[in-house]
Amino acid sequence: MKKEQIRELFNQFENACYGYKGIECWSARELQIIFNYAEWRNFLKVIEKANEACQNSGNTISDHFVDINKMVDLGSGSKREVEDIALTRYACYLIAQNGDAAKTEIAFAQTYFAVQTRKQEIIEQRLLDIARVTAREKLSKSEKKLSAIIYERGVDDRGFALIRSKGDQALFGGFSTNDMKHRLQIPDNRPLADFLPTLTIKAKDFATELTSHNVTEKDLKGEAPISREHVDNNLAVRKILRERGVKPEQLPPSEDIKKVQRRLEGDKNKVLKDARKLIAKKRKE
Repeated sequence: MKKEQIRELFNQFENACYGYKGIECWSARELQIIFNYAEWRNFLKVIEKANEACQNSGNTISDHFVDINKMVDLGSGSKREVEDIALTRYACYLIAQNGDAAKTEIAFAQTYFAVQTRKQEIIEQRLLDIARVTAREKLSKSEKKLSAIIYERGVDDRGFALIRSKGDQALFGGFSTNDMKHRLQIPDNRPLADFLPTLTIKAKDFATELTSHNVTEKDLKGEAPISREHVDNNLAVRKILRERGVKPEQLPPSEDIKKVQRRLEGDKNKVLKDARKLIAKKRKE
């Protein structure tokens, strides 16, 4: 398939998109032409297969295939109302998957949707990575804040480490920080939080913020009362998680946060590099 043909098919498909009740849709009648089906009845057979695939995947057919009517031009200059179907992007994907792959247009569509799906997966993963890195940075700030507050109330760095460890033990159902590192196979010289999933990081952050607030509000001083406060807050957070069916000590480890940060930074640098190339190219034109 030549580049010009690929570009034409891409533009045909994207330009056929229209808004229907606030959702991007495609007309089945137009898609019939784009996918090179000469007769409507033959294209309807492909749509029927796509309907079955939609239902088998657990989706509601009416959410993606909506029967509508449209006016078409006749050779005499008059118009006639014909049956049509408003298709979501997912419906178009299913039709392509169930179409005749011998047709160049269907082969293109199958490849197009495979690429688009991969792009969507990459975007979704990037958003998850950003959320996890942001949560980890927030926890670091919360712990520094708590450390500063309790330092002024007679607790040194060693005492803070003990308080934080007891908090972990309360949150993880009796497992200490070192226990959790062993369970999750985390190196001894790395923080536990660098390998925790986003949910657990946020749970630790919430408990830490509660402790900072209550230490100030209750004017707690000394390691023992502050430690009890931190344990109570972690137990309270654990109770919420357990009520929702989550045991934080049983959640699998996540990717090393440093690797995630490097990947995000690499993506950022690539975007900047590509942008500079594009600007340079525009200046030469």
